[in-house]
Amino acid sequence: FDPARATPRLFAPIPASVLELIVVWLWHVPAFHYAARHHQTALVLEQATFLAAGLFLWLAAAAGDSRQSTARAAAGIGGLLFTSIHMTLLGALFALAPRLLYDHAASDVAGASALDDQHLGGAIMLLVGGVSYLAGGLWLAARLVRTPSLGHEATS
Repeated sequence: FDPARATPRLFAPIPASVLELIVVWLWHVPAFHYAARHHQTALVLEQATFLAAGLFLWLAAAAGDSRQSTARAAAGIGGLLFTSIHMTLLGALFALAPRLLYDHAASDVAGASALDDQHLGGAIMLLVGGVSYLAGGLWLAARLVRTPSLGHEATS
């Protein structure tokens, strides 16, 4: 299953990473964040759009004919590294903030304060979000370096 081969313009890595940024940061705007924490339909929509944007980005970055196209592979690397950067920034914002960023944050979740919960959420975003996109970008970069350049046959 590789939709990027059939429709490479639709699955372009850089626009996919920008779309993922918009989805993630939009759901962290206080009004949208509040809706997702207080209305089940909004929460389901939030999580579904996170999943869809993430899958779309990974498909755009890693799929397609990147072994035959240096530009496509480089765009995939750029898209994943850009996403790693903005996820790291957002995670750091939550993990290092000295105060609550949302007035509507739940208090005393599982024995932790709302600020502790925010810090934990930021750390998870840093470690899972930022690191996974960084690892993907580095994996694509390693694959690009190992792939012979277009138009040149590997010498025996």
